[in-house]
Amino acid sequence: MSAPPEVPAIVSRAFEVSRRAGYASFCRNETGRLLATLAATRSGTLAEFGTGCGVGTAWLRSGVRGDTRILSAELDPKLAQAAADIFVDDPQVDVLAADWSTLLDKGPFSLLFLDPGEFAELRVDQVADLLEEGGIVVLDDFTPCESWPPIAYGRVDTLREEWLTDERFTAVEVMLSPDASAIIATRR
Repeated sequence: MSAPPEVPAIVSRAFEVSRRAGYASFCRNETGRLLATLAATRSGTLAEFGTGCGVGTAWLRSGVRGDTRILSAELDPKLAQAAADIFVDDPQVDVLAADWSTLLDKGPFSLLFLDPGEFAELRVDQVADLLEEGGIVVLDDFTPCESWPPIAYGRVDTLREEWLTDERFTAVEVMLSPDASAIIATRR
């Protein structure tokens, strides 16, 4: 059995910043590799709602090509500053100490990454309006589910159901590991 692939240097830096800040809630490597792969297919502006200490942003940055930009918003000013320090010399990444709504007028985005647990109030309608045609949204931190309708914690997971059935998107749930899945939705 071979060793897992190394993480990009910028991601290693973000992990170290997270550890020093005592921040344990960050993007898993499986999700990160998905983000890097999708970012490599995008141009224009990518966005992340909920930067934390910048691990997801770092994964996005590891995949972008050309002059693609990344905007990331983090409500906690200490976490936002920690993440901003990672990208201080990178003109393609802006980390804002702000609510996600400050990015509303900075789109449309070609890719948007968000954690539905943190942004459960965001409905499909709001996100659809933030994406360009053909834009992709990635929602992580789901537990894989094989049933329909999807069940989580003993009840119908209406958020997952809404994303997987909205006619404005072509969407799929992708299992990233036995205990984690993500939804990838492309705006039609």
